[in-house]
Amino acid sequence: MAKLFLSLHVIAAIIAIGPVTVAASMFPPALRRAHASGPPHEGLGTLRLLHRLCRVYAYVGIAVPVFGFATASALGVLGDTWLLVSIALTAAAAGVLALKILPVQAREVAALDGAEAGGGSVPPGRLAMVTGVFNLLWVVVTVLMIVRPGSTTGV
Repeated sequence: MAKLFLSLHVIAAIIAIGPVTVAASMFPPALRRAHASGPPHEGLGTLRLLHRLCRVYAYVGIAVPVFGFATASALGVLGDTWLLVSIALTAAAAGVLALKILPVQAREVAALDGAEAGGGSVPPGRLAMVTGVFNLLWVVVTVLMIVRPGSTTGV
């Protein structure tokens, strides 16, 4: 059963986390171009699509920790330090996405769409930095999942 859960965990990570990191990384440069184009904002459809991809795949991404916990339980490693650190970093990444990236994307799209007065509140460079932190958290989690300090695999 552990192999099935591990396979589902890895597949979910590839299918869900990969697109979120790519779409979130593409949003700030697209936002810069939209701001530079002036009304009517060129690339607004691209921004809407990137935001929708981030939002949808964030929900799909819930499968990653679900299958991760199932795998860890089947392998008996729920108390291992590397896993606890990975869980904390995954929670941090989810928090950055849910509290920093998605709301800013939504506000920026709404502002460019004319639904909000006053324009966006976060410069594209700052959003790019926050997105970089989000991506870096996933890189560290991935490395921890591969290296697994103290694991008994010997690899």
